[in-house]
Amino acid sequence: MRVIASSVRKGNILEKDGQLYAVLSAESFHPGKGTPTTQIDMRRISDGVKVSDRYKTTEQVERAHVEDMNFSFLYQDADGFTFMNEENFEQVVVPADVLGTQAQYLQEGMKVQLSIFNETAVSATLPQRVTFEVVETEPAMKGQTASSSYKPAKLSNGARAMVPPHIQPGTRIVIQTEDGSYVERAKD
Repeated sequence: MRVIASSVRKGNILEKDGQLYAVLSAESFHPGKGTPTTQIDMRRISDGVKVSDRYKTTEQVERAHVEDMNFSFLYQDADGFTFMNEENFEQVVVPADVLGTQAQYLQEGMKVQLSIFNETAVSATLPQRVTFEVVETEPAMKGQTASSSYKPAKLSNGARAMVPPHIQPGTRIVIQTEDGSYVERAKD
């Protein structure tokens, strides 16, 4: 299926020169003078090589036909990450390089959308926001203003995030899975 370059998003699978590529990021540039372009960073699925291409925003690219299916995360082992199809209970093992940095945000039972091509998972889409508990953070310094300063914190999954000074260990916070940024305190 052919689509214009500006409509490509992270997680899409593109076909180029007979190879499949997973889109890592897609950014459109609209200069004041000249042609608008779209910069697409991709990873070749067959060997993991990263490629960066620039297209005119109206240029056509080939989007591979993949089947998006809902799975729930079960566990991680030496082979990779194991997911279960909720409809037929079939299990799929996804290598760590397919998930990339998103893997640190996986939680047991989490609903994840996997893109399947020829019975192989080629990309994964996690929920946009996840909740974790802060296990370790520095104490707030007197005189710090909450509006501009953030401090490092270690989360229950082992990941690190920058949080506002009022966040203390034991606080549950919401994190954006795309970039690991703090969103808000959990409301639970």
